Amino acid sequence: MTGPTTRTAGQFPHPAAPPAPDRHAAPRAAAQPAPSAALPGSPELLRSVFRQHAAGVAVITAQDGGRPVGFTATSLNSVSADPPLLSFTIGTSSSSWPGVRDSEHLGVHILGEHQQQLAGLFARSGADRFGPGTGWAPGPHGVPLLDGVLAWLVCRVVARVPAGAHRVVIAEAVCGDPQGEGRPLLYHQGRFNALRD
Repeated sequence: MTGPTTRTAGQFPHPAAPPAPDRHAAPRAAAQPAPSAALPGSPELLRSVFRQHAAGVAVITAQDGGRPVGFTATSLNSVSADPPLLSFTIGTSSSSWPGVRDSEHLGVHILGEHQQQLAGLFARSGADRFGPGTGWAPGPHGVPLLDGVLAWLVCRVVARVPAGAHRVVIAEAVCGDPQGEGRPLLYHQGRFNALRD
């Protein structure tokens, strides 16, 4: 008969040591919100959710019967790099809609944090948006181009897609300048903001 097997202290697992992780185990799913917390879809829900979404601020410009028009947009999106397409939305009740509807080319301007007043001007109904206080000049294809922006594009409209009381405008960049100085202006929780480091 053989005697009991002798083990050194290092051969016994420490009672407090956790089991070694299984590197091949499936990752745990992230905690999901309780179904009872979900609200039904509604305009109010959509607005509340998008107040949590920080968006860049742009001004879209066009010509309307020889006069410049424009509006502030936070719905600007890159759609495709090749071809270089972007999109934005505009309400058909907007005073700028006839110009956007009828123009072949549009201006897209990315605003800097120093241009909060300009963003407010182009968002305000009935304002003299191209008055003496607004620096601008005609650009390629006659598109009104604003001074002092972070970047601008002149775009050719390729589609205007109905979406409720709005139109989703899809346009192709034909020229532009990305070399403006400064930091971008943001829109969050119903007001304009700047980036924080």
